Amino acid sequence: MPKTRVLTEFGMGTSLRRQDYTQAAKRAVQDALWHNSINMAELFGFPKEAMIVDVEIAVQQPDQVDISTLSEVFPYGQITVTVGHGGLDIARPTGKPTVIANAAISVSFDMEKAHG
Repeated sequence: MPKTRVLTEFGMGTSLRRQDYTQAAKRAVQDALWHNSINMAELFGFPKEAMIVDVEIAVQQPDQVDISTLSEVFPYGQITVTVGHGGLDIARPTGKPTVIANAAISVSFDMEKAHG
C-alpha cells in the first residue's frame, strides 16, 4: 500500500505520583491530538475511517503500557500503537518516581485509493 504521511504531531504526558505508564502515555497522546485542529480527512477528501494513524509511545517501562487503552482515545481511523523504551522516570525523595511519556502520532492515507 502506498501510504503517504500527511501529518505528524508530538506530545508529552506525565504520571506524577502513581507511576502509571498507561496514564502518562494516554496524556501524551491527548497532548499531541490537542496540538492539531486540522481535519486531514476532509482536506484530502477521504472519510475519517480511512485515516491510518500510527502512534509511537516512549516510556521507561514499555511493558507497563496498556495499548488498548491508548487505542480507545481515537474515535475513528485505523490505529496502530507501538510502545518502545524512552521517556523519563524522575526519582522523588519519597514514593514512586514521576513518569514522563512521549508520543508521536502520524496520520497517513492510501493515496492510490484516491486516484483508483
